[in-house]
Amino acid sequence: MRRLAVFAGGFSLGVFLYSFPLRIQPWNGLPLAAAGAALALGILSLLLPWEWRRRCVVLFAALSLGLGWGWLYARQVQDPARALSERRSAFTATLCGYASETDFGARAEVRLEDIPGKAALYAGRELLDLVPGQTVSGQALFRDAAHIRDEDVTAFTSKGVFLLAYARGELEIGEGTRNSPRWIPARMARAMKERIQILFSGDAAGFLTAILTGDRGEVSEEAYAALTEAGLSHILAVSGMHCGFLMALAGFLLPSRKLQALLGVPLLAFYAALTGGSPSVLRACIMLSLPLLAILVRRESDGPTSLLTALFLILLANPFAAASAGLQLSFAAMAGILWLTPKLYKGLTGEKKRGEIWDKAFCFLAAAFSASMGAMAFTMPLIAYYFGELVLIAPLSSALCLWAGTWAFTFGLLSVFVSFFYPPLGALLALPARLAAEYMLFAAGLLSRIPCHAVYTANPYLKYWIAYAYLLFAAAYLAKKAGRRKYVLASVLAALTLALTVRLGEARYSGDLDTLVLDVGQGQSVVLASNGTFALVDCGSANRWKAPGETAARQLAAMGCGRLDYLLLTHYDKDHVCGVTGLLARLPVDTLLVPEGEDDAGSQSLVLSAAEEHGVNIRFITSRERLELGRGTLTVYPPLGDAGDNERGLTVLASAGENDFLITGDMDAATEEKLLETYSLPDIEALMAGHHGSKYATSQALLNALEPETVCISVGSNSYGHPAEETLLRIARQGCELYRTDLHGTIHLAWNQEDSHG
Repeated sequence: MRRLAVFAGGFSLGVFLYSFPLRIQPWNGLPLAAAGAALALGILSLLLPWEWRRRCVVLFAALSLGLGWGWLYARQVQDPARALSERRSAFTATLCGYASETDFGARAEVRLEDIPGKAALYAGRELLDLVPGQTVSGQALFRDAAHIRDEDVTAFTSKGVFLLAYARGELEIGEGTRNSPRWIPARMARAMKERIQILFSGDAAGFLTAILTGDRGEVSEEAYAALTEAGLSHILAVSGMHCGFLMALAGFLLPSRKLQALLGVPLLAFYAALTGGSPSVLRACIMLSLPLLAILVRRESDGPTSLLTALFLILLANPFAAASAGLQLSFAAMAGILWLTPKLYKGLTGEKKRGEIWDKAFCFLAAAFSASMGAMAFTMPLIAYYFGELVLIAPLSSALCLWAGTWAFTFGLLSVFVSFFYPPLGALLALPARLAAEYMLFAAGLLSRIPCHAVYTANPYLKYWIAYAYLLFAAAYLAKKAGRRKYVLASVLAALTLALTVRLGEARYSGDLDTLVLDVGQGQSVVLASNGTFALVDCGSANRWKAPGETAARQLAAMGCGRLDYLLLTHYDKDHVCGVTGLLARLPVDTLLVPEGEDDAGSQSLVLSAAEEHGVNIRFITSRERLELGRGTLTVYPPLGDAGDNERGLTVLASAGENDFLITGDMDAATEEKLLETYSLPDIEALMAGHHGSKYATSQALLNALEPETVCISVGSNSYGHPAEETLLRIARQGCELYRTDLHGTIHLAWNQEDSHG
């Protein structure tokens, strides 16, 4: 089967090469040229000695096929979908699953007639009443799912979704194939979710829903934050661990190995369909199915071959899955477990015999630690890149909690299944599952509050430390002498340099006033810091793939902030406040300052109730207030406008000596004029452009009165035309330096009282 591994690995490498470095080149024929070059190398490999010939021929032929397959799939599947982009036309589609609620209606994945691949259909709430297999027809505006606007790459295509369809007008509903057996897994998943809500409550219900069905929508912000910060969020994503639990349960119930093999493969296929068929689930199901099939055909099976075969099959079905963070993390983690974990375990346990009880306990802890470190070693760069964090206590969390994950999954699945036939017994079996879930959530909450439990890539030096750590341990691995001592030395050096890295990251923010305009996409979130005192003005984003609460919390943690002194919200629009609940779940906040009065956006009650739940002091601003901010001050001005949230918002002036930074929220030019008439504002060094660069804000009158040297715009992908060309011209004519989060990322301005340079 080693040749199968070589072929699967070569094909997968070709797909990855097509998906990343080759596909983005301006010459569309480059992937085919690379495929031809790989094929030529395969032919030349026939000249090699016999022991190298077969593998090299297979490797280069598979590499050529992978490159060609990626190119062909894009031509045959993606291009026909792209041809509909930015067009309004009639459509007929079949629902692939149940719809989910959105801010403006509902969303469902569908298959369009005569168009390969899937589409995401956005329509009214009537979608929520439909079941998989039903058809919908009508008019829709189509957009390319690979790029929503500008160059913002999405994750849709990695899930096989190549079009976004926005319904226009009434939809016609048909029965379609709703009674087909192919929709049984989706119906079973819905029935399981409903049963879980009956058997469990609170965070335990959301936790069990996630680990049993793959739907994390019911997990509360607090529970998700605790699990993420403790390095346990992977438990919520149905993966190999859950499939392993399922097969262990099947092995316990089925005595014969052949019977396990005969029933195990269809059981895994059904479970993959039930949980949505994510790459991590498919990887696990394929890897577990291959050894079962090997039993039936009396062939050997090995981990690397199973892993590469699983990757080959997933990429054969959809080469765009190579861009999935879930796929990359799942396969990287399993590669680490297969290669590094056995070495770590052997190094920890050695050959020395211990007492029976101590030996079992030590081996259990060594196994948990080795598995966690094996996976972490291979996934650390990916986690840092995609999620901006490294959870240092992950090995400890795994040792303390993974057994409870097994317990919760096993008894949770049994309780749900039994409750369909005999509810009292199902309720009894639910008790250990609930206790296990509550234990994990409680432990995650405690672990996430340990100081320095995680470090964040908001510290710009962390990426250099990651590279250094890998080089350090690679050198220790290659060194031939010193035994275990070389790894102990490498670990000590890594720990010391990490502590130095964290300290250097905090020391960057040593000005009398540090201002960071965070990159949260189309939204606003601004950190103000001085001498260990911290304030955050707004915390929101209109881009759903952004997480402003996490972004702000991690930036503040990287600055050494353990508690936020002030959270100020200029107004209640979601692109300014939607991240507040996520922030409060991750970071204690002393005082929340908000404008008085009702809001039009409907977010006020959510924000205020979350603040009350976390014990935050709430202050409504009705008059000008002055707050101490380390060596600087904050002046908060009350709302001045008459209508609309934008005009009834707060204004914030941060000052340190002669240096000032002004934030006006989303107020328009008329309200800016009232601000200038009502209050005596100083000449300022920096201005936060109003309303994300809208043409109706950052007026010439404001620029003339305040004479800012620098203007910052917090903006992302949007359909509003922000920032407007008129605004950019006004700023340019004023001679201001301009920084934009969509072009420059997070913007850092720092001032000391003796100078006026940011």
